[in-house]
Amino acid sequence: MPSKTAVPLAPSWHLHRNRLTPQMHSVLERMARAGQPQLHTLTPPRARLAYEVGAGVLELPKAELARVEDFTIPTRDGQALPARLYAPSLQSSEPGLPLLLYLHGGGFTIGSIATHDVLCRELARLAGCVVVSLAYRLAPEHRFPIASNDAWDALQWLAAQAATLGADASRLAVGGDSAGGTLAAVCAIQARDAGLLLALQLLFYPGCAAHQDTPSHATYAHGLVLDALAIRWFFDHYVHSRAEREDWRFAPLMAPDVDGVAPAWFGLAECDPLVDEGIEYADKLRAAGVAVDLEIYRGVTHEFIKMGRAIPEARQAHADAARALRQAFGLQH
Repeated sequence: MPSKTAVPLAPSWHLHRNRLTPQMHSVLERMARAGQPQLHTLTPPRARLAYEVGAGVLELPKAELARVEDFTIPTRDGQALPARLYAPSLQSSEPGLPLLLYLHGGGFTIGSIATHDVLCRELARLAGCVVVSLAYRLAPEHRFPIASNDAWDALQWLAAQAATLGADASRLAVGGDSAGGTLAAVCAIQARDAGLLLALQLLFYPGCAAHQDTPSHATYAHGLVLDALAIRWFFDHYVHSRAEREDWRFAPLMAPDVDGVAPAWFGLAECDPLVDEGIEYADKLRAAGVAVDLEIYRGVTHEFIKMGRAIPEARQAHADAARALRQAFGLQH
């Protein structure tokens, strides 16, 4: 996320210093010194702009790929959603490359194709697959369950149209980070219900709980990249009632049944309010007999996967996620 605060580092930040890697510690110090306004003090349009301006500061150099194409995907209500395709090769032979639908993070309120461009390029490059990044509609202009509907509509459309994109519909995955991870987990349940076979759900620190009441929400409530005030600001724009919060399309932990959903790879950050609910959802899937691979990256915070220039764990997470995709797609190592 963009830099957080114009005041000195909060005392609560120092409570976490022994858990943080030196590189993560340095990033947080630089964020504090930069003195940028906190997201929850901004209007959604201004917050989107701030996030976009700051999104590339700690990213890896942009990978050059053989194909990068913008197009649109239709939705059930007639909207055409912007999307961007990334492919590491110009493969034209059948059946085409495997395909990952990627759903960006940002609390359902901020984030875009642009803010996650480098990450999607890395996943396409390292995994050897097509990645399609979706600009689903954001709150508060588009409240729950619009983002979820958009993600599911896009996944179904890609399954039907994969061949026209040079992709293989029989090797399809869905993934995302933070709120995008929530949407990916929801899509995996919907795919199961619709009989759409997915090879993998790729979940970077997904939001999974209805009420943000796990211990890690208290432990990491203040001073880090994602804090309690920001989470409240995001979700107050998207869900407005207890019933919406407890709908499994917002909180996958509330899903009554996850038997038979796609295998899952989780990449969680240790120093993150969302880490406990990610672990809980992984446990829920395992209890239902779903194959789960869970990685917890020690000493880093939420958003770390977009800090590859500064945080070695980001580069490791990219490699681990790509390895999981290649295994799920049956690609050579």
